[in-house]
Amino acid sequence: MNDREGGPAGLRERTRRAVQAEIVATAMRLFLERGFEATTMEQIAGEIGISRRSLFRYFGTKEDIVLGDHAAHGTVLRAALEARPASEPPWQALRAALKALVESLPYSPQDFLRITSMLHASPSLRARQLEKRQQWTELLVPDIAKRLGASTDPMAEVRARALVACALACSEVATETWVRSNGTVDMDQVFDEAVAAVRG
Repeated sequence: MNDREGGPAGLRERTRRAVQAEIVATAMRLFLERGFEATTMEQIAGEIGISRRSLFRYFGTKEDIVLGDHAAHGTVLRAALEARPASEPPWQALRAALKALVESLPYSPQDFLRITSMLHASPSLRARQLEKRQQWTELLVPDIAKRLGASTDPMAEVRARALVACALACSEVATETWVRSNGTVDMDQVFDEAVAAVRG
């Protein structure tokens, strides 16, 4: 088997990624047109022109289609955090990293609002989203612990977990508020207000 990027294995992987991207794009269009709950896996497969069985080889559920890139977003978030100056305080570093993640998303503000509204309206999507957010916590804690002096403070990781959990919760509050306002409030300002409330 040739696993070089230009070999058969590399070609298969590029083909798989291309099909996944087509599935996600098609499914998101259908979800936004018809609603998440009203759209079936059969309809998605039919729209793309593949069998239902083939679709399930790429995604096991509709939730996986919507949130499949959430893990990748966590990697982007971690990289943005690690790129911040080492001397920057944890709250400021987390805020800047979260802002960088939002700005990196390939959606127009209107589409992002519609997608986020869909996420918040579906209990099954919300549950899976919270599960994946926990994965983000694990990615972010090491950097924050280092900023808190983990090399000399045995409790730095505990405090780092608390800070990351609070920052992600504040981000969720800001996003929810933005969705309820139909995109009219300033998400950054709401995040800052939420953080100020947590910090007292």
